[in-house]
Amino acid sequence: MSEKRWIKWWYPLLAVVFLAIVALAGQEDTEITEAPALPPVLVIDPGHGGADGGAVAADGTTESGINLDIALRLRALARFWGVETVMTRESEDISYPDSAGSIAAKKVADQHARVGLVNNTPGAVLLSIHQNNYPAAAPHGIQVFYGKTDGGRELAEIAQGNLTALLCPDNRRLAVPIDRDIYLMKNVNCPAVLVECGFLSNPGDLDHLKTDTYRMELAAVLLGSYLQYTRGTVT
Repeated sequence: MSEKRWIKWWYPLLAVVFLAIVALAGQEDTEITEAPALPPVLVIDPGHGGADGGAVAADGTTESGINLDIALRLRALARFWGVETVMTRESEDISYPDSAGSIAAKKVADQHARVGLVNNTPGAVLLSIHQNNYPAAAPHGIQVFYGKTDGGRELAEIAQGNLTALLCPDNRRLAVPIDRDIYLMKNVNCPAVLVECGFLSNPGDLDHLKTDTYRMELAAVLLGSYLQYTRGTVT
């Protein structure tokens, strides 16, 4: 199905999500979020890819493919709403320098390239999409992490609130600072959040994440949250 056709198909869902976000915003004390000084550009980062498949579920589902699918849906919806976007990757194939002979070296080169792309994008706002994993099956839910740059915490709290209220109401996870060892988030110089959309190790989360409907819902809520942040919507 072409991008335009499935955008038209999913338009009612997106409209409902946006109306729900506006309703949620009105339930809390109002505080205007300051938009970035430069015209914002949504930089969408589908985590992993290429030689790095990321986490793997018990049934063999790989994280990188889910990340990319959600990211492509997010980009298509963003374009529909007139949002300028940049992708750190658009497929499962990644070009590496000839000097990157090992998987570890390829991962390092890829992360350096992503940081360079983000930091060379004026007005960038980074949204990195990932999936969680854990040795036990019990942990579940969505969690948003933010980097050290101003604006990241505000965006993360908006996204966490919307994702929890609309997609995962029993979720008790909060937006928190990201681990300082995460190279991409540590080195970008723009507002940045990383969204762990669910646990591949949890059967319920995995079942949701394998469906087109849930991936589209994630993309729609993430876009709505981005627009709240960049357009000064009350929260």
